Amino acid sequence: MPTYARADVVFERGEGPYLYATDGRRFLDFAAGVAVNALGHAHPHLIKALTEQANKLWHTSNLFRVAGQESLATRLTQATFADTVFFTNSGAEAWECGAKLVRKYHYENGNPHKNRIITFEQAFHGRTLGAISAAKQEKLIKGFAPLLDGFDLVPFGDLDAVRNAITEETGGICIEPIQGEGGIRVASVEFLCALRELCDQHGLLLFLDEIQSGMGRTGKLFAHEWAGITPDVMAVAKGIGGGFPLGACLATEKAASGMTAGTHGSTYGGNPLATAVGNAVLDVVLEPGFLDGVQRISDVFQGRLRDLAGQFPAVFKEVRGQGLLLGLVCGPTNGDVVAKARANGLLTVPAGDNVVRVLPPLTITEAHVEEAIGILAQTAREFA
Repeated sequence: MPTYARADVVFERGEGPYLYATDGRRFLDFAAGVAVNALGHAHPHLIKALTEQANKLWHTSNLFRVAGQESLATRLTQATFADTVFFTNSGAEAWECGAKLVRKYHYENGNPHKNRIITFEQAFHGRTLGAISAAKQEKLIKGFAPLLDGFDLVPFGDLDAVRNAITEETGGICIEPIQGEGGIRVASVEFLCALRELCDQHGLLLFLDEIQSGMGRTGKLFAHEWAGITPDVMAVAKGIGGGFPLGACLATEKAASGMTAGTHGSTYGGNPLATAVGNAVLDVVLEPGFLDGVQRISDVFQGRLRDLAGQFPAVFKEVRGQGLLLGLVCGPTNGDVVAKARANGLLTVPAGDNVVRVLPPLTITEAHVEEAIGILAQTAREFA
């Protein structure tokens, strides 16, 4: 189906932060499969884990215990706020699980009327009917009515609007700590802390969408850690599989108390191949010093991007983001900037607010940063 405006390039192999096209061109990949290839391409540890598992067992379904799931879930719960994990194939499925969990929690606690979730303008949670109903962006919902009821939209970062939206029917608040598709808009530490307090005050569940901001992308395992808070529920995907389709819904035992046998399921979710790669990703990301390295290189990169914006203010008006989840607010149309940068050998991703997302692998070096800055400077000169 023609649902994608695909660039006219076919990649045949990748190595680290580089992709190689069938016509021989090499690209510096600072799109990373939209923040998925967290460890770059053809990472040897991931290849080893996948091929070893592929030679043993691919799929059994969730009718049986899956050893890789159990080990990955144990490691995720040990490294986070969570007590329990449900594995999925994608971020949208992880988010749907979280939305169902919020409703089920209140139903089982004698409050079936508390079935509404407060969401935020310019949010993006996926393309399912539930996810687009929660976000309500015109480009997502046009032609797909009727939408699912149960979501109350408020402006991002507006605490008074959140307070005013809370009613007797509110069951939770769902937010991306950093809106990716929405334009790399970062929720302040103060705002996230206030949401946690509101949830505690009103008996609501705080539901974080860390599909794009998680798995080390900001220099901590998950972005909410910068605020010193913990959610009740969290959707994770993208980087968790390093390129292999994998997602997860993490939750506290209390929040997930209503999710009992038969209440939810997935045929493929968390199969042996996916969880083998997921465990391999964690091996690398949780290695002592790895996240410190992400923070160091992100500080360098952000500084160089700000220098670039100062040099070409008509092209790059603002630098946004945290860690290696970065955005450039553009003067020209962001699609044109993405296309010119690609023609010059750098892959990036468009986003809302006329932003170009810059999402390199977490394994980049200063040499890769300088190469990217050089290409962006060349691109800016072409616009000038």
